[in-house]
Amino acid sequence: MTDSAQREAPRADAELAAVPTSATGVIIVDLAQIRANWRALVGRVAPAECAAVVKADAYGLGAAHVIPALVKEGCRTFFVATIAEAAQARGLAPEATIYVLDGLLPGTGSELLAIGAIPALASFEEVKEWATLAAARGARLPTVLHLDTGLSRLGLTGSDMNVIATEGRARSLDVRLIMSHLGCADNPEHDMNALQRENFDAMRGCMAHVPASLVASDGLMLGVDYHYDLVRPGYALYGGQAFQGGPAPVAPVLIVKARVLQVRHVQPGDQVGYSATWRPNRPTRLAIVAAGYDDGVARALSRGTGEDGAHVMFEGKLAPIVGRVSMDLITVDVTKLKHPPVRGDFVDLIGPGLPIETVGAAAGTIGYEVLTRLGRRFHRIYRGG
Repeated sequence: MTDSAQREAPRADAELAAVPTSATGVIIVDLAQIRANWRALVGRVAPAECAAVVKADAYGLGAAHVIPALVKEGCRTFFVATIAEAAQARGLAPEATIYVLDGLLPGTGSELLAIGAIPALASFEEVKEWATLAAARGARLPTVLHLDTGLSRLGLTGSDMNVIATEGRARSLDVRLIMSHLGCADNPEHDMNALQRENFDAMRGCMAHVPASLVASDGLMLGVDYHYDLVRPGYALYGGQAFQGGPAPVAPVLIVKARVLQVRHVQPGDQVGYSATWRPNRPTRLAIVAAGYDDGVARALSRGTGEDGAHVMFEGKLAPIVGRVSMDLITVDVTKLKHPPVRGDFVDLIGPGLPIETVGAAAGTIGYEVLTRLGRRFHRIYRGG
């Protein structure tokens, strides 16, 4: 056991001892590490501002805990997706700047103003509606202009920007930020990165004095030419490592454990799980674990077979998931473990040795989805709150 693991063991034992006996699983979120990750990213991008993306309940980790932790660390700008998320963020961060990435839904301008949130306007229709509201209020309303620089998703076009500039419509708006989003930032060799940056510079030319933001977690790793005035990390804050050009200066923040309900023995040819998709070819010891797709264990983890598929971990040793993942249960082959778990023990679904990228790859998806699909049944522990 490493020195860090030896130091970690007493805290982990104490945490598990405090978990209710009725809990089938536990999710441990390290708020101190989230704060440390934000600090590390601040150092990476200075003098650009480092915001925090806390949409989707802070990527499934709990915005009610994550936002106050980041405010305490000094974060003053947050990005959310929806108006409901903006309202929650405002209650947790009364003095922060809050940007809404989904922009302006029809008829929601007054609600945004009441919250004190700023929409990222991504269409000419949104700009017109926001400008009309500004005229009715007799005030210049704070605004983000969201440009489509090549992702072909949300975003104003070059023609839109020309019309906004020539009509003078922008004069009725207090444009606080011009932003776009890279489509291939995880791959530093992709030609789209430089092309989108060139498009961004050209499209914002008529408002070059306005602060600019182009990148999120992966893009900030591309270097200072991409940082502009503000970066918007989300996944990296939560320990994610999607950038293919090297590790981001962040560490994991999440451990997920589930209880063993039963240990049993099966014989060659016995059916294991739904649809008889897996049968052992030798006498096998199985651990039946209280976790399933309702808890965020993707059903797609069933696609592998034994050692070639997904795993859990017990006391530092991997054990393969076998058979179908069901709503509440998985079956794990623990035959090869020298000291297999017993009824009531916890096994790791995510943690040291099983990072979110590994779990996502086994399910044919990405770590982002692993985080945002964490279930609500497991007991939660927040470290460093």
